[in-house]
Amino acid sequence: MKEIVFTDKAPRPIGPYSQGVKVGDVLYVSGQIPVDPNTNEIVGKNIEEQTIRVIENIKAILESAGYMLDDVVMSFVYLKDIKDFQRFNEVYSKYFSKNPPARVTIEVSRLPRDALIEISVIAQKG
Repeated sequence: MKEIVFTDKAPRPIGPYSQGVKVGDVLYVSGQIPVDPNTNEIVGKNIEEQTIRVIENIKAILESAGYMLDDVVMSFVYLKDIKDFQRFNEVYSKYFSKNPPARVTIEVSRLPRDALIEISVIAQKG
């Protein structure tokens, strides 16, 4: 049985999707872009600032369902410019320093609201 996950501490969905969906002990978190949940505006002028906002949004969704970043087993990262990879990785590695999840990182031509980054994750308890 699936359970819809929602928190006011992360941006409201801008389309027909849920922030997260929990099935059993697995939580699927929809792609997050660097939107401030309080203003509904894109924040951050560079990849570092935008990465922080995206991961904080993911963290809020995870925590609202009783998970934490350590429970993330897979992440999908979409960068507008692969040249930002190293700078993104420096920020990402601070959040996932111990036993990091598996990851896919790809360059895309454009992201919603012209964000520089979008990340989606899958987490599992236990």
